Amino acid sequence: MSIAMKRSNNRVDRRLGQIFSLLSAGAALLLMLIVLFLLNESWPFLASFWHEGHWLDLFQSQGWYPLEGRFGMTPMILASIAVTLGAMLLALPLGLANAIYLEFYASPVTARGFRLLLNLLAGVPSVVFGLWGLTRLVPLITQWQPPGASLLAAILVLTLMILPTIALTSASALASVPKDLLAGSMALGMRRKTQILHIMLPAARSGIASGALLATARALGETMAVLMVAGNVVQLPSGLFEPVRVLTANIALEMAYAMGDHRASLFASGLLLTLLVWLLSWVAHRVNSQSQRLAHHG
Repeated sequence: MSIAMKRSNNRVDRRLGQIFSLLSAGAALLLMLIVLFLLNESWPFLASFWHEGHWLDLFQSQGWYPLEGRFGMTPMILASIAVTLGAMLLALPLGLANAIYLEFYASPVTARGFRLLLNLLAGVPSVVFGLWGLTRLVPLITQWQPPGASLLAAILVLTLMILPTIALTSASALASVPKDLLAGSMALGMRRKTQILHIMLPAARSGIASGALLATARALGETMAVLMVAGNVVQLPSGLFEPVRVLTANIALEMAYAMGDHRASLFASGLLLTLLVWLLSWVAHRVNSQSQRLAHHG
């Protein structure tokens, strides 16, 4: 390669690096502006509680009565956590099972068709899941235990929504495991089940954990589908068949007519959700970093 061509390639690389740096900086700036916007809109509400020394009431009070100046978010926070954890408890083993089937048991033709189906399921709008849950799942639960619109309905709908994410990311993590590990386990005469449980899954745990945390963030931030099937009653989630209201649904329901502290409290709810998603992202980053260090030292 001539010196002129090398210089030309170096200039192209530098320009691409500058473009990508600008795009990364723009994304970071946009995220900062969103957070500043949430802080600015919720600050009158947060400042008033802070100055009065009653900010813990946001998490201790069980009542959400904005017109009376009572903004207890505890029932909705606990409902959001319950819906998310319930969906993850169901979706994680099912998603792993789908990923294992895709990578180790399905024929190439079946795997391609099944992967396409999962991709289509992942792209279905959340409102469609909500409509299905409202017209099919809720009446079915009502026959079993009224009122039907409940914590259980929200968990089942969310499970169906995040299942493709877990299955596809877990399958990608399993596919990225070095083939030498599988070949070595086969040379040792291990059975397929032993290879999967003791070799492949531990080796892919970083990617699986990242996919699970990504699905958790989506479940935590889901609005429309949960709003349509959860019942939207502000109360502590005392049972699977009880109606609940999550933070995202509360914002969607009340933002249209909220004013003053009521409006600011809804922005404070959005800020809290953003911080929770950031926390999940940080945990995912830590898991990836720890797994990479262990793999490097191993």
